[in-house]
Amino acid sequence: MNRENSIESRIEAIREQIKEYGDVNIRKFELGQTAVKAAIMYCDGLTDREQIDFHVLKALMSYSFDQRPISKELIQNTLLSTSEIIEVETQEEMLSKVLTGFTALMVDGINEITLIHALAGKSRSIEEPISEALVRGPRAGFNENISDNIALLRKQGENKDLCLLKLQVGERAKKDLYIAYMKGIANPALVEEVHRRVAKIRIDNALESGYIEQLIEDNYLSPFPQIQNTERPDRVTAALMEGKVAILLDGTPFALIAPVTFSMLLQSPEDYYERWLAGTLLRIMRFFAAIMALFVPATYISFISFHPGLIPTKLVISIIATRVGVPFSSLLEALIMEIAIEILREAGLRLPKPIGPAMGIVGGLIIGEAAVQAGIVSPILVIVVALTSICSFSIPQYSAGISLRMLRFPAMFCAAAFGMYGVVLYALLLGAHISRLQSFGVPYASPAAPYRLGEWKDFLMRAPLRMMKRRPKLLYPQDSTRKR
Repeated sequence: MNRENSIESRIEAIREQIKEYGDVNIRKFELGQTAVKAAIMYCDGLTDREQIDFHVLKALMSYSFDQRPISKELIQNTLLSTSEIIEVETQEEMLSKVLTGFTALMVDGINEITLIHALAGKSRSIEEPISEALVRGPRAGFNENISDNIALLRKQGENKDLCLLKLQVGERAKKDLYIAYMKGIANPALVEEVHRRVAKIRIDNALESGYIEQLIEDNYLSPFPQIQNTERPDRVTAALMEGKVAILLDGTPFALIAPVTFSMLLQSPEDYYERWLAGTLLRIMRFFAAIMALFVPATYISFISFHPGLIPTKLVISIIATRVGVPFSSLLEALIMEIAIEILREAGLRLPKPIGPAMGIVGGLIIGEAAVQAGIVSPILVIVVALTSICSFSIPQYSAGISLRMLRFPAMFCAAAFGMYGVVLYALLLGAHISRLQSFGVPYASPAAPYRLGEWKDFLMRAPLRMMKRRPKLLYPQDSTRKR
């Protein structure tokens, strides 16, 4: 046998190549009762050793090759009892796969390298989504294992139309990414556009789906999220049934849904699990809370600074009495309290779970009370800030809540500069921006702009399920009729 193609020379070349990879191991052995040498290469922590010991080493070392000659077909088709086998020819391809958890098998006299899928099965268990808790609804949420996430989608119901396109993202660290859609429902042009944008991504490593979201959105300068992220398999399945497309990335529990409109960010799966009257009430309250979270501080500043005549006389006298001795303008005191509350909220998220919520609530009460006692802010402002914070907590999507919290501050400056006139102009500016914004070709303000009366059944209100027989026309689905 040619020394250059022998197993020993190949192992020497591989050892030179992996000398900086301390977690990659090579195990040499002999096939059965023969003198034919073989070796496996695997990565610690990524490979299931018990599976390799039983299905690979034991099978190859105990088999008698007396009656059948050693061949690639015999090893792959008869001896290796594993579900997935890949064949490569170069050491570069082999090393790339070994570093993702595959086990490489090399046999003296066989040029091809067999890659065995025997990944370690350790992953976080299926738990309830923390960021999207519901009173009524499924308790299962995605985890960091892409196989588990795909299985959760499949378990939503027997459906042969659920299609998954597999891609890889990352130039230096490759990760699996799946584009999910419903064949026969999703518009092929939408699927192709999502595929095109994802395929164009050039990045060293996509650590989280947020990287993908930022690289494929329509307008990266907009403060509004143009792609929905979720940990809930039921939300993803419902979106796919409407004709949307989902993106799942290995290593993150957050899936992406596209396209999206602003109204979808204020909707919750629970709207559909409850009866339509309760769902409508909750949704209207959520829209009202979003407006309050955005404009209440600005309205307070404009009324105090420019339009005290619009406040009832008894109330304005009470407010003036509480502001006596406050050394700051209404804008400055509002900024002090709003920034303090935002810092407390962020601190509560980063602290350990047992003390995080208590820190946020107690810290807010203590700071508010201390600020009033010290004469830094007025009591009415504490009520305004507390109301604003409570309203912002009602936003079901965390990313949408961040956008409203961020946009609250420019509204306050507009109110301090021009009063209610500035607040109205700011609201018109936001409305114009939302009207022009798109998500994968879908108007962000739809069905309000452009106006689609037929789709208001699932906008501000949630109509009875028996009346919602059509899928959203803005998605141009292949099958526009729901099965009810």
